[in-house]
Amino acid sequence: MAVLPAQFADLEPFADWAIQGERARYDKRFTSSMDELQAFYDAAFARIDDARAYLEQVPYDAEMKAEDQRLTWLYSALCTVSFPVEVWRQARVPDSGPSAVDAVLEPAI
Repeated sequence: MAVLPAQFADLEPFADWAIQGERARYDKRFTSSMDELQAFYDAAFARIDDARAYLEQVPYDAEMKAEDQRLTWLYSALCTVSFPVEVWRQARVPDSGPSAVDAVLEPAI
């Protein structure tokens, strides 16, 4: 069963990145291999313009469809993996020890 909008069916293999909450997305980043991060990054980044154009037409309110919400979360996860893929080439921040990021407020929808 598809969890993303139909026009993003090619991203369904990465639907496990459509995670609610910054902390949960950060945890997934830490538990994923660099190969997994790179594969997700490559697939999602290739469709970023399409996703942006699509999501600009979506109402961000109580009427938002579940598949649109998941697409939003998937692209939030792309932000979470961009630095590890583009800059650090590892899931953790270099020389940071046991650091963590805790978002205390998520965007309201």
